[in-house]
Amino acid sequence: MSFAPDIIERLARARADLRMGVPIVLTGGDTPLLVLAVETLTESRLAEVRTLTNAPHLVITARRADTLKARAYDGDVARVTLPADVDLAWAQSIAAPEDDLRNPMKGPLLTEREGQADLHRAAVKIVKSAQLLPAALTVALPEAAEFALAHGLTVISAALAEPHLAATSPLHPVVHAKLPMAAADAGRLHIFRPEDGGAEHYAIEVGRPSRDRAVLARLHSACFTGDVLGSLKCDCGPQLHAAMAHMGQAGEGILLYLNQEGRGIGLANKMRAYSLQDQGFDTVEANHRLGFEDDERDFRIGAKILQEMGFSQVRLLTNNPRKIEMMQKAGIAVTEHVPLKVGENAYNQHYLATKARKSGHML
Repeated sequence: MSFAPDIIERLARARADLRMGVPIVLTGGDTPLLVLAVETLTESRLAEVRTLTNAPHLVITARRADTLKARAYDGDVARVTLPADVDLAWAQSIAAPEDDLRNPMKGPLLTEREGQADLHRAAVKIVKSAQLLPAALTVALPEAAEFALAHGLTVISAALAEPHLAATSPLHPVVHAKLPMAAADAGRLHIFRPEDGGAEHYAIEVGRPSRDRAVLARLHSACFTGDVLGSLKCDCGPQLHAAMAHMGQAGEGILLYLNQEGRGIGLANKMRAYSLQDQGFDTVEANHRLGFEDDERDFRIGAKILQEMGFSQVRLLTNNPRKIEMMQKAGIAVTEHVPLKVGENAYNQHYLATKARKSGHML
């Protein structure tokens, strides 16, 4: 018997460390890496990094590198050499695009083209999974075991972590209870908790839908600004309420409320994207300038919850063809696509047009 944390628990600890600005050690390949999240990097830790023997690198995604006109020789990431004379503000300006228009020339940026980048790639994945800006400060660390032990740092094996970073964490039901709602008196709220320590997800069951036929279902990603504050910049709030009303009228349905704010990049990064939109960039361009893909959500989570609840086929309330595709790939049959075209206003017309043009939404 061992009380030592397994790789899933170590990853959860690593994410928490990175969010607080604490380094982690990543092992595998020729030389382990000391890894810090650039977003939570401090002047004191940057100074400590500079005392180490090997030169540090700023590792950014190819999306962010493209914005900065830096060469991404490693394909999906770029290892930027950290100049000896730059300060914390410069390093964080490489990760964050707030001042790109005011100060577009941050280089010339020198990027590595020799050597393996597998550990650097894993470092960015772990930082991103902590819902921080996808940029890491890394230093090769030959005596990693001794260094980690001396400084009390979390050690992660990249080989063990990789499958968990790519997979959807198993979900387990926690509790469910009756919940009368405005849309339907006969409601029930189910809470599901992932094994990896991530955010819980919710299933709102309206009525008592049969498990033997296709259920009216909606996969709804959390949107604090739209669902709670009534933001006019998106159509999320109206979609949520229209879906619930539709299920109330039908007498049954399942709404899956998935905690994947801002297309999976988190509320803080979503607000960064909003700031970029105020500068004239559309939704997709803003995500790319931050270093993210168009959409970072994982709709397999919804499929797992449906399967856990005994459903195998749905009539899906959506305008997003990607949801239909991912449901079917995950083993949930989509017998009908039910459009949900609501919420257009003067403030979100460009946003909706971008979703249709660049993301293929059926609007």
